[in-house]
Amino acid sequence: MFLGTLGMLNILGLTRFLQLGSIGGWPIVVAVGALPYPITFLCTDLISEIWGEQKANQVVWVGLLLNGWVMLILWLGGVLPAMSGSDDSTFRTIQQLSFGSVGASMVAYLTAQFVDVRLFHFWKQLTNGKALWLRNNGSTMVSQLVDTSAVVLISHYGAHVLPLQPERSVMPQLISFIASGYLFKVLAALTDTLPFIWLTGWLREWLELSDTNDPGLEQQT
Repeated sequence: MFLGTLGMLNILGLTRFLQLGSIGGWPIVVAVGALPYPITFLCTDLISEIWGEQKANQVVWVGLLLNGWVMLILWLGGVLPAMSGSDDSTFRTIQQLSFGSVGASMVAYLTAQFVDVRLFHFWKQLTNGKALWLRNNGSTMVSQLVDTSAVVLISHYGAHVLPLQPERSVMPQLISFIASGYLFKVLAALTDTLPFIWLTGWLREWLELSDTNDPGLEQQT
């Protein structure tokens, strides 16, 4: 789920923006590639809880390699000769949007995921392994703000791929993108609290683990 979501993020990226309703008159606008992205934080939280901080960080680095692999294939698809008479306009559009957002997504991905893993274990140590809901939500909400802000700002100032309205001021539009994207991710984070608690218990039972051999708590002691 973690790696598959990252693959979709780079390929779909900014190809379409979705308006998922509004709250208090504030529209929730999300890029289609970011739609399943909150799942990655649920995955790293589960890995952190079951196998510890080191394993979670390893998965984050594997995700970066996957991003590089996707970009390599998109680059190769662009430089190799196309069949005579074929229309590659769809591919070129996807390639352009993917390359335009890749810098933003990789910087935001690395920063946010490492912040998520570190904060998760900070809360875990602070509560001595208690309060699953606190470390799940506390780490994700902060890291999602870092992720959303980085993606929006780099996508605009670094790649100029956001669909901004030229007749309006830039900064209010960027703040709107950050706020609406973060609102969606916060709602997703709150929604996954019960699944996180249930999956943690189920995985421990299925893998025949117990709290006494939790790598995270062993590292703490």
